[in-house]
Amino acid sequence: MIGLWNGMPLAASLAWLVGALLSAGAAAWIWRSGASARPDRWPLFAAAAFSALWCMLSFALGPHHLASALAVVARNLCLIAAIFRLFSADGRAASLKPIRPVIFALVLVELYQLVVVLFQWRAAGLGGAEQLIFEVRALIDMLVAIGALMMLHNLYAGASGGSRTLLRWSVIGLAGIFAYDLNLGTIAYLGGDDPAFLTGLRGLFAGVMSALFALGTNPVGPRVQFSPSRAVTFRTLSLLLIGSYLVLMVLAAKSLALIGGDIARTSQLVFVLLAVVAVALAVPSPRLRGWLRVTATKHLFQHRYDYREEWLRFTRTIGRSGAGSASLEERAIKALADITESPAGLLLVPDEQARFELLARWNWSTLAVPALAADYRLTGLIEQHNLVLALDEARAGMDHHGELALVPDWLTEAEDAWAVVPLIHFDRLVGAIVLARPRIERRLDWEDFDLLKVAGQQLASYLSEQAGQQALMDASRFDEFNRRMAFVMHDIKNLASQLSLLAANAEKHADNPAFRADMLVTLRNSAEKLSALLAKLGRYGQGQVHDLKPIDLAQLARGIAEQFRAVHPVALTREASVRVMGNREALEKALVHLVQNAIDASANAMPVSLNVTADGLYGTIEVIDSGEGMSPEFVRTGLFKPFVSSKSGGFGIGAFEARELVKGMGGRIGVESRAGLGTRFSVMLPLAEAARLLGGQDGTDEIPYGEVA
Repeated sequence: MIGLWNGMPLAASLAWLVGALLSAGAAAWIWRSGASARPDRWPLFAAAAFSALWCMLSFALGPHHLASALAVVARNLCLIAAIFRLFSADGRAASLKPIRPVIFALVLVELYQLVVVLFQWRAAGLGGAEQLIFEVRALIDMLVAIGALMMLHNLYAGASGGSRTLLRWSVIGLAGIFAYDLNLGTIAYLGGDDPAFLTGLRGLFAGVMSALFALGTNPVGPRVQFSPSRAVTFRTLSLLLIGSYLVLMVLAAKSLALIGGDIARTSQLVFVLLAVVAVALAVPSPRLRGWLRVTATKHLFQHRYDYREEWLRFTRTIGRSGAGSASLEERAIKALADITESPAGLLLVPDEQARFELLARWNWSTLAVPALAADYRLTGLIEQHNLVLALDEARAGMDHHGELALVPDWLTEAEDAWAVVPLIHFDRLVGAIVLARPRIERRLDWEDFDLLKVAGQQLASYLSEQAGQQALMDASRFDEFNRRMAFVMHDIKNLASQLSLLAANAEKHADNPAFRADMLVTLRNSAEKLSALLAKLGRYGQGQVHDLKPIDLAQLARGIAEQFRAVHPVALTREASVRVMGNREALEKALVHLVQNAIDASANAMPVSLNVTADGLYGTIEVIDSGEGMSPEFVRTGLFKPFVSSKSGGFGIGAFEARELVKGMGGRIGVESRAGLGTRFSVMLPLAEAARLLGGQDGTDEIPYGEVA
């Protein structure tokens, strides 16, 4: 082989040949398939092409030949150009101000290498000059490698989180080449000669790194965006670390020279052992590595989040309202999920007993959430400590404030559930958002906790403001409704008075007994009806319903089914003998409204079922349909809210009135519904026997049942 003719071993010749093939293949791949939008595409193509030429010349003529040296200089210039193109991809001239002088200096130093190579070619045969030229070339290689590594460190550390994915393979390839050259130049300078083994593998390593260039230039997304900051700190830290490494090597080499022996071999062995010891101490200690990483990131390096961009995106998401847009609750979930790149989320809010219940979902329809999502003790703990629950820590048994025993099983069993973020407004828990696990696995750290807490407080203020506005709107509409009803009652009262007076006058002047009798009957019936209407209107808004008597629920259910039989199929599927305490007229009015709602939600041929059962101290009549169903959000925020209706032209007070009537009789209405499956309303009233045993009390004690408004 040609390489053997130049005194190279077979293994080194094969390494140079394989490196040439890999580099040529990488150049061809970048030419044909590289992303056209990548700013480093053509510099990396040129670098891979010159790398292939350099490896082939080294295989044919040897790595120390003039042609090989010129080719490697051309390759290094292309690599420096690639680094500059990556920095300039941000498009802001200000970000290039501290970069241009360093790039210019690196190019000058590398060009000086070209001068030294040409001088070496002209001074061939001068024994004294060869060693000096060798040391100068080694120093130049080290300087270029140090500067390039410093630039790459600043480039990657200053890049935003999304840009690092695009940078990864290019930066690894560039850093690998210059790190190899740095170590090769250092060992050669200290030992006074090129290490044969490392020199022989240089071409193969360069070919592998060129393959990484090809991998990095695949079309993977939009153009790279950088946000370099704290350039002086990064540059100083990089230079300090690399310089310290060189100083330690020089000091160790000079110290070993006093003892004697093979300085080069001893230096390599010592630093390999030091590296192994450092890794052995750092890798098994997650606490030490975590502390170093957090400390360096928090005090020296760019934060994970671009807070300006996060705030702008957060504000845009919350402010995106209008027809067809998501509700504020769903937008709140999305705004928080976007921060951690979570694909889905839930909004839990405390009920009247401070227990969590589901209010809204975003992209998470598959997770089954129980009606009572969490105990009141968990909400109190989260509120007290403003605690962001990292559910992976809970699954691992880590307990910070005693929350481990309070986290519900449905959260820990759902592998997609990742974190629970509290929404606290003026030290009061407004709700909590459950975030799904991001597509890229990672652990929550201090920066996540800080940002999520602040964002949660902002969302809590938005939700509290919306609740306050809704309460004011309801109060305003109630006030308007009451004013209108006052006018109606006033007019009816006047009419009743006039009719009563007419009846009295008719009694005085009626000459015809038959006429007098008929007129009296008519007038008195009208007056009674108007008085009854006034009595009903006057009872609206009162908490209690009077004249409570035992009611046979089965008989009442049969009457309601018969009433709707000509309109829609209504079947009494369960008929237990149950007598409850209540007002028959008020209860019938509430049930008629619920049955009418079930009919409106069902298809024409789909029957509505009535079930009459007894449970403990309560009798229950259930109204069940298989219609459109309702979402948990509507059940909580709209179903029993006055003036909120899902029907076109509905006034929105029927469901509210039905609930108030049942509550006035000492009962309650429960509802379970799922969109697309149907709805079950349960009207529960105290049993007549239980009310009698309790001495006539109306049985207002409540029991938990499903999702109860």
